[in-house]
Amino acid sequence: MDSTATDRFDTSRFEASRNRLASLAYRLLGSAADAEDAVQDAFLHWQAVDRQRIEVPEAWLTKVVTNLCLDRLRSARARRERAVGAWLPEPLLDGDPMLGPADTFEQRESVSLAMLTVMQRLSPLERAVYVLREAFSCSHAEIAEILDITESSSQQHLHRARHRITAARRRGGEVDPASARRIVEEFLAAACSGRTERLVALLTDDATAISDGAGLTETLLRYDTAQRIAAVVRAGFKPTPAKRRLAGGTPAIHYALVNDAPAILFVLGDQVIGAVTLDITGGKIATVRGIAAPTRLARLAQAWRQHEPEQPLIPQW
Repeated sequence: MDSTATDRFDTSRFEASRNRLASLAYRLLGSAADAEDAVQDAFLHWQAVDRQRIEVPEAWLTKVVTNLCLDRLRSARARRERAVGAWLPEPLLDGDPMLGPADTFEQRESVSLAMLTVMQRLSPLERAVYVLREAFSCSHAEIAEILDITESSSQQHLHRARHRITAARRRGGEVDPASARRIVEEFLAAACSGRTERLVALLTDDATAISDGAGLTETLLRYDTAQRIAAVVRAGFKPTPAKRRLAGGTPAIHYALVNDAPAILFVLGDQVIGAVTLDITGGKIATVRGIAAPTRLARLAQAWRQHEPEQPLIPQW
């Protein structure tokens, strides 16, 4: 095989692993853009190395991507974003290959916006061990090899990660799709009509809301009482001429699944200009996230343009 054919063959081997590597990087970083950068950096490493000496390419690539992600998690930028409260997971539309594997509840949960947020409380090593074990079913021997640690250390990191996640997560199990859609429709109807008391009734007692302020604020906006959340949601969903001017027109409101959770998307033409995601537990809404910063919606918006949507819940908002 000549060098050109070898390069094509080796590139094909890398491309066969790209989606798996991207889904690993996304779980570790919580950002699709950063995950794509990490995978591309791994490709450059792959091109530069003597590939004939790599016995198991998939294992080698997993190690490279994981460690590239750990470098990013430990970077000054990552520490700064998390310190000032400016970090929020990047949402992905249902069907995005970065959300795989999704065969088990644990795998699907690991890409939920709630879990990606909780995992920010873990150390980079704890996060890597947890993701490799829970989402990719790696053995402790494999994890030890990937992270250059002992098997005993891998087990300890997993134990600490599970303990911290259990203490922070809101358990509700998976939500029946029909029930999730009904709750979204009730939420939207109450929000658009200004029925504050109905909004409060749809929220858990300890509900929280987070907004990125359309990317116009340096820190995230947070609200932590049902009454306050209801007031903010009512104000945000009330259509006004000023909001339509800011949006550039009159958007439609669609129902969608985002990171395996129900969401409301504001769509102008074929462009997603805002997303509201809902975490549901026990038949009520535990978390409301408002995301409108274009950088956070870039991949979701691109996926939407290739998507065949259902009829909008509200054709003209």
